[in-house]
Amino acid sequence: MTVIGTAPARDLRAEVAHLFGRRRRMSFLIPALVLVYLGYIFFAFDLGGLAGRARMDNAATLLSDFWSYKTHVTLDARSGAVSVAIEGEAKGLYPREKWPDWVTETDGIIRIDLGRGSVVTYQGDRATFTIPGSGDVVIERTPDGVTYTAPPGFPADRISASDAKVMVTGPQGRVSVSRAKTETFRYSPGWELFFFTIDSPFYGKGPLDLVTLAVSGERIDPGQANLALMASEFWNNRMWHHRDVAGALFETILMAFLGTAMGAIIALPLAFLAASNLTPSRGVRFGMRRVFDFVRGVDALIWTIILARAFGPGPLTGALAILITEVGSFGKQFSEALENIDGKQVEGIRSTGANAAQRMRFGVIPQLVPVLLSQVLYAFESNTRSATVIGAIVGGGIGLLLTQAIITQKDWEDVAYYILLIVLMVMAMDSLSGWLRKRLIKGGH
Repeated sequence: MTVIGTAPARDLRAEVAHLFGRRRRMSFLIPALVLVYLGYIFFAFDLGGLAGRARMDNAATLLSDFWSYKTHVTLDARSGAVSVAIEGEAKGLYPREKWPDWVTETDGIIRIDLGRGSVVTYQGDRATFTIPGSGDVVIERTPDGVTYTAPPGFPADRISASDAKVMVTGPQGRVSVSRAKTETFRYSPGWELFFFTIDSPFYGKGPLDLVTLAVSGERIDPGQANLALMASEFWNNRMWHHRDVAGALFETILMAFLGTAMGAIIALPLAFLAASNLTPSRGVRFGMRRVFDFVRGVDALIWTIILARAFGPGPLTGALAILITEVGSFGKQFSEALENIDGKQVEGIRSTGANAAQRMRFGVIPQLVPVLLSQVLYAFESNTRSATVIGAIVGGGIGLLLTQAIITQKDWEDVAYYILLIVLMVMAMDSLSGWLRKRLIKGGH
């Protein structure tokens, strides 16, 4: 009679119970670690203090500046002269006879209608801001500085005051009074003067009027057609600088293209030296791979700063920074692709009596080309974005214009314009690289 022991069964049950217990503990441990990490982030990055320092009113103003423009009505304290200009620029200055109908002057009193009952009145050194439902805020320039009087209950967060300057923000605009000038900002939706500046003969005309002028209207300039004049006025717009922006975009794309293409050309022969199946010398392979690690281990922005110090600013410096980084990236990628080629094709060509160069040309390169093109096109698409940031450092391309617009802290509609162009450029590069991959690699039509 055979006796079957029960110990193995007990051991199996204990092992299963231990396994389930371990999994149960891990299911609690991982969320606990995540919560601990999030708590660490909260205190390490001072998220509570950041929330306390946040100025949502400034954020709202910034967002409104993206899709609107400001008309400045300025009274010079010394001369008493009044000017009305879009974004406060001389290129957007209205001639006095063409002032907007919401700015009027009667007996030396300037009245500015901001809409919805909000009115600003200039009378000498005094500015009165009438806000429906809140009353009148009176700001006055005195020999001792600038003072203001607000009605009881007026929101304190709408007033920014010092001895030298007082600024009051209303629902329809802002008023700022300093020792030198009194200024009112009226916000309006849209990007004014985007197509034509105030001094252009086409300013203020609607789409139908412009089409009529282009097709059948009398020539404004006897030397050229109206359509050509419209294109010239738009292209040479002195407020939005479309010609300069187009040149900057071309510089950015050229920077990315030169850096990517030259990096691939230099990396390709070096990759053969790093491939284990093509270079028998372990020392050569090790040295070349460490070179690739070094040049790609340093970020392109660091190379940009180093090269700008050595060669000075300019788009070519940015292209060199991209080139150096891509030599390391492409060298690693190409060498790995070479190590994964089908050796049977190479052996087949060897059997025909082909020499080493012929084996590389007809056995290796055809296998490498699809991978090479795919990697290069993807890198070009990625470097188009990187060239924007690099251009901000080396002083070239659309990145420089974007940085300058941000630094001024006033032309936020220009910032929105440049960001929109950058997004469209990246989308175009993505579509182009996808089309090229399909045509060159997959043989599509």
